[in-house]
Amino acid sequence: MLKSLYIDNYALIDNLRIEFNRGLSIITGETGAGKSILLGALSLILGRRADTSVLQNKEKKCIVEGVFQISDYKLHNFFQQNSIDYEDNTIIRREINANGKSRAFINDTPVTLETLGELTSKLVDIHSQHENLSLNNSIFQLSVIDNFGKHQQLLETYKTFYHKYIKLLQEYNEVIAGAEKNKSDLDYLVFQYDQLANAKLRENEQEQLETEQEQLTHALEIKSNLLEATNLLSDDEQGLISKLKALQNITSHFKKYLPEADNLYLRLESMFIESKDIYAEIEHLNNKIVDDPERLDFVNSRLDLIFTLQQKHHSGTVSGLINLQNDLKLKIDAIANIDFRIGALTNELNKAKEELEKKSELLSEARKQKFGAIQDNVTGILQMVGIPNASFIIHHQLLDDFTPNGKDFVQFLFSANKNMPPKDISKTASGGELSRFMLAIKSLLSGSSGLPTIIFDEIDTGVSGEIADKVGTIIKNMSAGMQVINITHLPQVAGKGDYHYMVYKLEDKEIVHTRIKLLTEGERHLEIAKMLSGKELTEAAMENAREMLKN
Repeated sequence: MLKSLYIDNYALIDNLRIEFNRGLSIITGETGAGKSILLGALSLILGRRADTSVLQNKEKKCIVEGVFQISDYKLHNFFQQNSIDYEDNTIIRREINANGKSRAFINDTPVTLETLGELTSKLVDIHSQHENLSLNNSIFQLSVIDNFGKHQQLLETYKTFYHKYIKLLQEYNEVIAGAEKNKSDLDYLVFQYDQLANAKLRENEQEQLETEQEQLTHALEIKSNLLEATNLLSDDEQGLISKLKALQNITSHFKKYLPEADNLYLRLESMFIESKDIYAEIEHLNNKIVDDPERLDFVNSRLDLIFTLQQKHHSGTVSGLINLQNDLKLKIDAIANIDFRIGALTNELNKAKEELEKKSELLSEARKQKFGAIQDNVTGILQMVGIPNASFIIHHQLLDDFTPNGKDFVQFLFSANKNMPPKDISKTASGGELSRFMLAIKSLLSGSSGLPTIIFDEIDTGVSGEIADKVGTIIKNMSAGMQVINITHLPQVAGKGDYHYMVYKLEDKEIVHTRIKLLTEGERHLEIAKMLSGKELTEAAMENAREMLKN
């Protein structure tokens, strides 16, 4: 239930606070006084988008804040799921800054407009005249049937199976499309794979071949240098090894007389041993290096193949080519197994479709069972509000394909005249008839919607006299189970209210401000009399107003 509404710097409203109560609250006022501005401000905290055009003072921000009593509406899960502190008296606030940026809060926790709208959709339903156009919408018409029949659980179950089916269908279509393309590419993929597989590439092969290529290309030069090195080391008379040996022998003669020479002798001995090891290593390298033109041709050919493959596949390494080969193998295997995948998906899809069909049939049957009660209730209300020959039928047909709301297509068919068959309501109902039809729908749903608050913006347009009184009675009856706030220009409806607010303009230094006040019993009597007779009050109007307030 909406307990209070605070508005600051919105359109003609500079600063305003309104307290609301349970039951039926009536809002009246002259045309242009600002009744619609109140709804515009309220719609901001219901999630409507806004811009700086709503700011009265462009130098400061606009604030709209509503306090809602929500203890009876089982909303704890919503607050828990969105990490918002729960309060029985929840404060919903919207701010629009001078630069046009908007912020929304629930109990001082910043939230998105989507989250804000999700909560307020459970709290308030605003009916304005343009909403009558939704009567022509099949989805809206289905929602009327589902809300009246309390089919929410059936519909949610259907939607769960629907989304599962659609996901499988999308996957199946993607696999089929991919299979057709991949099969056309299979020969090329196999050719690429065979070319790489036949190359028998190995990790680090390119580096090893390039090293070997260098050695084979310069084999004669290397062997010549190695031979020269061995000669320098091993020549019998001039070789380094012979000279080190002779030097070591000389040192051995005087080291016994010169103790300091012991270390010198040991160093020479170490050099002699190291030189012999170096000689042996050079000999080994010399034997290893082979001048092999045939091997060089093979290495060059192998490197040419690797380079060609790298150029073709835009890969700088053998590792990249090996990874590509593995990827190609996976693609070829996947294509080879695609028929199995398609078969498995087909089975899953058929099973999901069968399950969805069952849920669709349950939902459809539940809906059809409510057609009679809806038709009777709506027709009865229409006859009560001045359409005595009203005829209302729900036309139903099953669609070939599933939709997010089932396979049902419904049309509300209406006729206001005898001997006139019901037709699509958009083609046969006048504006006043549409308003009364929507009132009948809202009245029908008031006991099943679970909404704590409904707001009517002149839903009584197009009626007067006794019919207006009956419209007021219907609205009054709705307020027995929910909070109803009704903006009206009809005194017959205004007289039914438990509370009566008047919207008026106040001029202050050439600036017009919208104000609202809760009328006392005497002020209310006077306001309804003015609605009856205009500014020139008559005793008859005062007496008539007094009678209206008694009902």
